[in-house]
Amino acid sequence: MTTMTEASVREFKMPDVGEGLTEAEILKWYVQVGDTVTDGQVVCEVETAKAAVELPIPYDGVVRELRFPEGTTVDVGTSIIAVDVSGGAAPEETPAAPVQEEAKPAAPARTPVLVGYGVSTAATKRRPRKGAEIPAQEASAAVQAELNGHAPEPVVKSRPLAKPPVRKLAKDLGVDLATVTPSGPDGVITREDVHAAVAPAPVQAQTQTQASERLAPPTPSLTVADSTRETRIPVKGVRKATAAAMVGSAFTAPHVTEFVTVDVTRTMKLVEELKQDKELQGLRVNPLLLIAKALLVAIKRNPDINASWDEAAQEIVLKHYVNLGIAAATPRGLIVPNIRDAHAKTLPQLAESLGELVSTAREGKTSPAAMQGGTVTITNVGVFGIDTGTPILNPGESAILAVGTIKLQPWVHKGKVKPRQVTTLALSFDHRLVDGELGSKVLADVAAILEQPKRLITWG
Repeated sequence: MTTMTEASVREFKMPDVGEGLTEAEILKWYVQVGDTVTDGQVVCEVETAKAAVELPIPYDGVVRELRFPEGTTVDVGTSIIAVDVSGGAAPEETPAAPVQEEAKPAAPARTPVLVGYGVSTAATKRRPRKGAEIPAQEASAAVQAELNGHAPEPVVKSRPLAKPPVRKLAKDLGVDLATVTPSGPDGVITREDVHAAVAPAPVQAQTQTQASERLAPPTPSLTVADSTRETRIPVKGVRKATAAAMVGSAFTAPHVTEFVTVDVTRTMKLVEELKQDKELQGLRVNPLLLIAKALLVAIKRNPDINASWDEAAQEIVLKHYVNLGIAAATPRGLIVPNIRDAHAKTLPQLAESLGELVSTAREGKTSPAAMQGGTVTITNVGVFGIDTGTPILNPGESAILAVGTIKLQPWVHKGKVKPRQVTTLALSFDHRLVDGELGSKVLADVAAILEQPKRLITWG
């Protein structure tokens, strides 16, 4: 069996991928023990409170150990993978599955993993999660206490191990993973286990009840019955951060929302014309592109709306740039990446940036940096068939524009009732920064441009 020396092993530590975040959850490993990795190769995907991020390894070598299994939340600075950089072959007896033991302390004299990545100075350890495993010493102490006639301390069950697709299946079927008996390697719950748990046999229920009698008062079938009626989903990652931000915004900034219904028939015709434009071939050309451009023109005409409120300094900060946020619904929750310096982009450049933003968000690859520093946001609720809404401001921003669905409606056009493409816009703004007059001017300008798109040329 090949042995590895301390000097040949590099510990890759969980980096701070979100500018100040303290932890991240390992979503998926792309390598296993014994695999050869190269500098820059993506080894795993992690989820922070802001986004899912792929982590590249910064050196060549052979994977010797995966410190944590998928689904574990790890503190920044904690070693997550050990790599032998000496070039030796992988040991034959090394297990291929992720190791679930406690992470080994990092050696003080090792070279930092990556420039700018935070490294913990204390001994590395797995961050306790809700329902984390109890250490072996505590478990043995509990057993000894029971043998001596003393009541053991309550035992906390470990978090069930399952891959994301299996967790989604369990969610869809209303199965509590804590009640499922795993059959996969290293105690991992499989799809078959979830299906089997939908209608558990009486013998299985009886076995589970007997196993729990020593730990808690008997509850024969209550757990199984309740799991078919309710599903509890831990709030974490992007959804947790979004919830905190929205609550903070709603109860900090005094919101005002104004509405306008507008005939966008000419805008829709322009969209079709632009799709045939050679300069825009291959780019994302849709109504959202022209709505974004209309909002940028309105901000140019009314720059005071592009501001933020500095509570600590008691100052209004006027922004001379526009980082245009685009709200995007993803499987992990709502995120708002932004297009940097959108005010300075031509229509083709804006179309290119918008296409990249949407594609990256759908793939779950939006970086944390892309979701910071926004100044104004657009949320398109119309894609869900909704007429409009009252959007909540993103923290640090003064305005957000909601766009409703565009549909044919009877409309008075040139003195006659005709079917026209109509939508409703809603602008929410921070009333500390934006009064009714300013907010109304901005919304009216956006509506006027969408009604007469030629104003993009004359006003922009």
